[in-house]
Amino acid sequence: MAAQSSRDAADASRASRTSRIDNVIIPSVHRSKRWNVEIKDGSPSSLVSSSTCSSEPPSLLLPPLCHPHIHLDKPYILTSNRDSSNQHPGYLDLEPVSGQFDEALENTAAAKARYTRHDLYLRGSQLIAEGYTRHGVTCMRAFVEVDHVVRFQTLEAAVRLKQDLGHLVDVQICVFAQDPIFSSEHGEENRSLVVEALDRFEDAVEALGTTPYVEKNPEASTQNIEWAVDTAMARGLHLDFHLDYTLDKKSPSSVPKVLAYLRRRHWATRAQPGKTIVIGHCTHMTTSNGTLAEVAALLHQQPELPVHFVGLPTSDVYMMGRPGAQSCQLNGKQVSYKPYDRPRGTMQIPSMIRDFGLNGCLGVNNVGNAFTPYGDGDPMQLACWGTGLYQAGTAADAEILYDCVSDRARRAIGRRDVGGSVVADDGGVGDDIKKVPVPGLLVRNRKEIVMSGRDGKELRVPARWRLSVKDVVWDPPDSSLREVVG
Repeated sequence: MAAQSSRDAADASRASRTSRIDNVIIPSVHRSKRWNVEIKDGSPSSLVSSSTCSSEPPSLLLPPLCHPHIHLDKPYILTSNRDSSNQHPGYLDLEPVSGQFDEALENTAAAKARYTRHDLYLRGSQLIAEGYTRHGVTCMRAFVEVDHVVRFQTLEAAVRLKQDLGHLVDVQICVFAQDPIFSSEHGEENRSLVVEALDRFEDAVEALGTTPYVEKNPEASTQNIEWAVDTAMARGLHLDFHLDYTLDKKSPSSVPKVLAYLRRRHWATRAQPGKTIVIGHCTHMTTSNGTLAEVAALLHQQPELPVHFVGLPTSDVYMMGRPGAQSCQLNGKQVSYKPYDRPRGTMQIPSMIRDFGLNGCLGVNNVGNAFTPYGDGDPMQLACWGTGLYQAGTAADAEILYDCVSDRARRAIGRRDVGGSVVADDGGVGDDIKKVPVPGLLVRNRKEIVMSGRDGKELRVPARWRLSVKDVVWDPPDSSLREVVG
């Protein structure tokens, strides 16, 4: 109920405000027509054709961006750049050396032991603030770990962040078991703490996440999956698995096991309506076309199951496919190197959507930590990168990629679309005011670029305009040209 109240508060904060946007292209209404739109009380109240001169640069109004999978407790561990203090610990000694997944787990575990409530709140607020003001993010599924090390510290920070910033960004809290909960020395304690967290913070938590692949044996992994499904159903939660984070072809896929148990437990009819199942990472699915075909066939047999796949390429490509060193002779010297035929394991989300008819989206996952030390967490930049990563270079591909970081991402975490489809079908007029995305991401165009000329006078260069979805995906606008409206 509190989670719904937070969203209601966000809606209320937009109420009693009236704004007008003139000379704007709204692709969900028409691909190229210019409009004047008025927004009142958080909803579009007027939509009329614009008579603005065509030489004036129009703006572009798109659905806002969404993080379907981001870790709220782990951003900027390596890039916080603050002097160490009692309130804000230092992490500089935890920079990657090998870059291996085991090292990332070990260094992150060391970082967790240093967390403070001030540090967690600061880094979390920076992530939310940058996402909203620089990128245009209005919604996120925020993972926070609960285990024997941090106990409820990260969750308490997330609740406070949701209270303080929820009027701007819809923060959906996911209690996350990164560590084993059915094996290892602390498995039982970790599971007990997750249950206690779900009890104590029932009003704030909307999703449960676990990591079956970290368990010490297949039996424990199966227990993890079944416990998570049963717990989410019993408590009316969304369910989110970090699954099959491996490129080992000999390792069996866990996805069919998850789907079989969801069917056995009748998720589609017995889970709380609207609750989704998200499967993240799942890099193993890139090792065999047969695995994807099997999963697609199973889901087409069970179309009522609300299963969504979230690709996390910035982390997957960095962590996966790291080969051991090889050596060769070069100019009489022994040279050690890593082979160049390295696999790049991340789910082919655009193909899974387009060719197999599956639900999919893209997420940033981590930023500024050992799992993903690079990037600024911009979902639009992620869509741009997907053009090359997935070899998805058509205008239609660009629309899918943008959808993957906006409406498809929102649907994955159980939130409703904003406005209509990203682009109006067949370029039709479709000037239904309900298709105007509010809140929306407004992308402004500059008329010209001003520089200093040789003679000291201003030099003015006509600026390129972004007039379509493909324009912002192929060439993401600077943060100064983006604004959340409505």
